[in-house]
Amino acid sequence: MTSELDTPPQSFEDALKELEDLVDTLEKGELTLEQSLAAFERGIKLTRTCQTTLDEAEQKVRILVGRSANGEPEPFIGSDPGSGDTSQ
Repeated sequence: MTSELDTPPQSFEDALKELEDLVDTLEKGELTLEQSLAAFERGIKLTRTCQTTLDEAEQKVRILVGRSANGEPEPFIGSDPGSGDTSQ
């Protein structure tokens, strides 16, 4: 399991599936303390990977939705709802 801790998931879906499997395994309560800690550590890494992927997807959507009249995407500037205003 140690090498699996360092292996990044292939996709968002893979990371989410692995995270769900880890939660199921932890909920069963059959792991040793060391195994539980390793699974928890992997779960944290997977959660961060998923959150980063979702943040990047949200940024892309905001850029696409906030296109200006001339068809050029506006640069993404944080998560401020007012930053996507393209009226000039």
